[in-house]
Amino acid sequence: MNENPSNNGALVRVEGVDKIFHRGAEDIHVLTGLNLQVPAGEFLALMGPSGSGKSTLLNLIGGLDHPTNGTVTVGGEKLNQSTDRALAAWRARHIGFIFQLYNLMPVLTAERNVELPLLLTHLSRAERKTHVDAALAVVGLSHRARHYPRTLSGGEQQRVGIARAIVTDPTLLLCDEPTGDLDRKSGDEILDLLQALNREHGKTIVMVTHDPHASARASRTVYLNKGQLSNEPVK
Repeated sequence: MNENPSNNGALVRVEGVDKIFHRGAEDIHVLTGLNLQVPAGEFLALMGPSGSGKSTLLNLIGGLDHPTNGTVTVGGEKLNQSTDRALAAWRARHIGFIFQLYNLMPVLTAERNVELPLLLTHLSRAERKTHVDAALAVVGLSHRARHYPRTLSGGEQQRVGIARAIVTDPTLLLCDEPTGDLDRKSGDEILDLLQALNREHGKTIVMVTHDPHASARASRTVYLNKGQLSNEPVK
């Protein structure tokens, strides 16, 4: 299947991608001949059963891993042709990651956690503070800037994670089960925020989720099963 809503505006192009992991003498085919296009400005939900390769695909799009075969292109950059060092620099400029378990540094305040990606840039301390303040304002946590993760609720910790993801104004947001560790109310607040980032700030978002309630917030949902994509839910 070739997901192809817009040939001319695709920010993400995954073309003929295979991903094979090796476990001893066994080859495990996680993705097989996979094609996907994500237009700029889309909010895409990626669903599928556990072990279907959703996170693997997200890692390929984010340049955290290389395909065995095929090409992954984001914003015109062919990721499989880049060195690991070049990919690290590219991710710092273009990708914002949002994780299920927040991945905050417990010894740092909210504002210091948000600042972390900016330490890889040439911004001055004053410029970094301006960016951090703006990101925390977007997620509604300016008043919690100097609080440590242990004093924040799960929803607040995820908001800090989102602020960290957007502080560099990335091209693409990649979310791996962003509401998976939250109750329904907190999860809905995070989904409201992701929708606002997409609709009001024009952020392109790819979100892995197992929750139909979460996928309903996206503008499009595709389903991954046995290494292949479909427009229909897995039965």
